[in-house]
Amino acid sequence: MKTLLPPGWPRPKGYSNGISTRGRLIFTAGVVGWDSAERFAAHDLAGQFAQVLRNTLAILAEDGARAEHVVRMTCYITSCEDYRQSLPAIGAAWRDIMGKHYPAMAVVQVSRLVEDYARIEIETIAVVPD
Repeated sequence: MKTLLPPGWPRPKGYSNGISTRGRLIFTAGVVGWDSAERFAAHDLAGQFAQVLRNTLAILAEDGARAEHVVRMTCYITSCEDYRQSLPAIGAAWRDIMGKHYPAMAVVQVSRLVEDYARIEIETIAVVPD
């Protein structure tokens, strides 16, 4: 896996501008922050973010993938303001669950998500090397 950073560009914080890789592709659906019984234990964005990451890793593990295999994430949030205010807790959750691996990532505000209590939903692409 190669992180792509054009010469002279500042290193992004918490994500990569691009990643190139080869291997077996794994795609997740949009994953929300509920537990295995489909209950939202956390009602705040940071708590749901942490649960989404745990859920995502559980899905990826079903085909032998780990955090370091994630190459792309698209995060759908319901409030940019809430996201910005939660960044310290989101960053701490990321480091605790995903380590120091930062895939290409986009964060998009949407008017709402299908699950009424969801504040975030993340789609993930992972690549397990050949």
